[in-house]
Amino acid sequence: MNVQPRGQNLTHSIVQNLGVAIVTGTYSVKKPFPVEAELCKQYGASRSVLREAVKMLTAKGLLGARPRQGTWVQPESNWNLLDPDVLRWLLERKFSYSLLIEFAQIRLAVEPQAAALAAKSANSEKKAEIRLAVERMIAAENGDDDPLESDIAFHTAILRASGNRFYAQLPEMISTALRFSIRMTNRQKGVRLASVEDHEKVCNAIMAGEASKAESRMESLIQEALDLIRKAQATGAIKG
Repeated sequence: MNVQPRGQNLTHSIVQNLGVAIVTGTYSVKKPFPVEAELCKQYGASRSVLREAVKMLTAKGLLGARPRQGTWVQPESNWNLLDPDVLRWLLERKFSYSLLIEFAQIRLAVEPQAAALAAKSANSEKKAEIRLAVERMIAAENGDDDPLESDIAFHTAILRASGNRFYAQLPEMISTALRFSIRMTNRQKGVRLASVEDHEKVCNAIMAGEASKAESRMESLIQEALDLIRKAQATGAIKG
């Protein structure tokens, strides 16, 4: 027997379904968005639940809504790409080299500086999180941890250790996109695991308080990923 989600679970289920439908073009600027009564019937939801879901999608930039004017799909240029849900839906929609390249470019602009800041100001607790992530990556080489999760833990720990409040807001977005990017770049290199040695070099520079070295080593790490994505795009090596 299928159990229908209720309450907040139903709201999030509607957000997920409608978000995917918008990103994949089922509903678009050129295709009218269903009226409230139709959606309530489709999802077996009350008007208050449906309105909360629409409100959440509006906050993500996917929908626009006004009294007496109804609800409509916003153009893609209005979508909040920093929202982890929107980014995930976009990445799941269709394999896109250009999107991964743009993501790597953002990382290149942010993560080396975050590593430098972590080297300058991270406290012992934040440094321990970075070291633990490296230890997890080493364990993953031996099959004792998840290679993707440990790699993501490393990069997000550095963002949190930077002491920059804006960088500290990015881990969820970075984590979402890294799940796609890391798998693609590792396949392009012909390996399943990231280079622990290269990550450990960044970690060691942060532990030693060597900001410029941490910055340059992180820059090299991300530049390699960017180069691999561009190479894959040029050769058409990976279709999805």
